[in-house]
Amino acid sequence: MWQSIVRSNAIIKLRSWEYWPFGIVQFPAMLYYFWLSLRARSFIFFSASNPGIPMGGMFGESKFHILEKIPSRYKPVTQLVTVPSTTDQVVKILQDANIQFPAIFKPDLGERGFMVKRINSRNEIDAYLASVNVNFIAQELIDLPLEFGVFYTRFPTQDHGNVTSITMKEMLFVTGDGNSTLRELIFRKDRAKLQWNNLKETYRARLEDVIPRDEKIELVSIGNHCLGTKFINANHLINKHLSNTFDKISKAIPGFYIGRFDLRCESIEHLYDGNVKIMELNGCGAEPAHVYHPGFPFFKAVRTFCEHWRNIFNIARENERLGTRYTTTREAYRYYKLFKAAQGKA
Repeated sequence: MWQSIVRSNAIIKLRSWEYWPFGIVQFPAMLYYFWLSLRARSFIFFSASNPGIPMGGMFGESKFHILEKIPSRYKPVTQLVTVPSTTDQVVKILQDANIQFPAIFKPDLGERGFMVKRINSRNEIDAYLASVNVNFIAQELIDLPLEFGVFYTRFPTQDHGNVTSITMKEMLFVTGDGNSTLRELIFRKDRAKLQWNNLKETYRARLEDVIPRDEKIELVSIGNHCLGTKFINANHLINKHLSNTFDKISKAIPGFYIGRFDLRCESIEHLYDGNVKIMELNGCGAEPAHVYHPGFPFFKAVRTFCEHWRNIFNIARENERLGTRYTTTREAYRYYKLFKAAQGKA
């Protein structure tokens, strides 16, 4: 009984702050944000941090339109699908763009892995269309072995920026022992156990299968913390070469100064050389995600979040002095309503 209590979902989440609710984790940084807002005389000052992205990329921006700003050699083939659409129409869009199954579908407005799905067949398109109520992106699956979140920061009055955070993503997986069923393996691993409600549906036909020794099953192929991906602090990879590479990429994106590139690549050497595929670019609303490394000190994470907000503030203030206006409260509310509607919360 004691073991079942210790390994309950509530206790797993309680002892690891990476699973705590967003509002609790971000509360100290939000206090700092309010202080910065008073200094800026605007609660929407962050909107000027990336003038080329609506709201600076805090919320309500189109992922597709941001991807369009990135040079084609750095990104996968991506198409925007408007809703409503039929399965036949979506299939034609995929065929015309030469996007093969499996493909990745995700809402054009969204965050934290909401409605991001790997689509393997026409039948799965039917199911996706039945559950999505907003325009979405259909994207070529990039099946490269390494996935990173690379956070970049540059001040408008400076010629060069820096990579300030890098996170390696380890997809959720289990490894067979030759004796245990897939169900048993899932329940032995805390990170997988927390995803049980989703996994029991995805793998319902295999749950009682005994998994051969050393066979690795990747349970989730979407690199999102909310879906069970382990975020690994890879800041040791940051050097001048990496910063110069992302300077080159970032300067090719109009009006971009701060944010996170979510990408895949073949190797560390390819990462340094910019031989990458950027699946998504998130603006100032993105987090320096290396702090979610298991065991990362909570108060060190709080300092990192506050430093992040200070950078947003200073970049926005410089841009405001150079002629970029802060978004008005009325405009921000319109974007917020679009964002919430995309998640079915409006």
